[in-house]
Amino acid sequence: MTVTAVHPSLATAIRVLEAEAEAIRNLSRRLGEPFLRAVDLAAACTGKIAVTGLGKSGIICKKIAATLSSTGSPAIFMHAADALHGDCGLLSRDDLVLAISKSGETAEVLQVLNVAKRLALPVVAIAGDRDSTLAQYADVFLDASVTEEACPLGLTPTTSTAVALALGDALAMALMERKGFGKEDFASLHPAGSLGKTLMRVGDLMHRGESIPRVLESTRMSDAIYEMTRKSLGMTAVTDERGILVGVISDGDLRRMLQKSPDPLKLPAGRVMSKNPRTISADELATVALSRMEELKITSLVVIDKERTVIGVVHVHDLWRTQLF
Repeated sequence: MTVTAVHPSLATAIRVLEAEAEAIRNLSRRLGEPFLRAVDLAAACTGKIAVTGLGKSGIICKKIAATLSSTGSPAIFMHAADALHGDCGLLSRDDLVLAISKSGETAEVLQVLNVAKRLALPVVAIAGDRDSTLAQYADVFLDASVTEEACPLGLTPTTSTAVALALGDALAMALMERKGFGKEDFASLHPAGSLGKTLMRVGDLMHRGESIPRVLESTRMSDAIYEMTRKSLGMTAVTDERGILVGVISDGDLRRMLQKSPDPLKLPAGRVMSKNPRTISADELATVALSRMEELKITSLVVIDKERTVIGVVHVHDLWRTQLF
């Protein structure tokens, strides 16, 4: 279907999207040494990245700062106008300034540039004019120029803001990889998000300390059943005197015991337990624990350390409550 064959509103929308997509494709062809230097500077930053701009560029700055912060590079949005009325106090000697301006001549942004230079802070500029003041005095200039805005009037920032945002995202992702920031790191910064839940570890959910059902091999089954009932996990770990796991007693083991023994409550736990039980480490992902329980058709896994010492128990109900599926 050609653009002329569709509704005028759709034709406009298609033209805008195609214009912005083409501008971003052109941007990708311009990336080179300046972008690498920007990544180097940002990776070397031991403080925070202060992203500053005004107007529509300022809105883009907010998103870039949020993306940087959520991917392992602490960042703040510093409104260029507010910066000149006290917010420059947010800057410290270990920071880096990322300044964004389509023209590269925004007065407030240039004044922030002066403050950054006075503090000897590195400045990375994203601007649409390589001959602009901001481009000339920044330590690294990233070219975000566009041939035209997608706005029918050629006035509203559209293509230019899309390019600036895409360039900020590219910088954040390259920096994330440089720092070795992974899924587990992402989850730790997004504990309430769906990915954070999916990447929770067994150690975050397991029962610990006194809430762990456990008995010794020599414990009489009458006491073992009391322990299972008291801890309400439908099982108990069986350990030796050192706390090393030697077996597990489940509700199924109890049923089999009642069928086989004439006086089951006097038996020692070591006679009733299932040996070589399935276990899991505290560092394993909670989704792995859930998958293992479903595969084995069990409701609990004993959590052990490298010496097979019992350090916890994770129950399927604990995993269900986190809505892992």
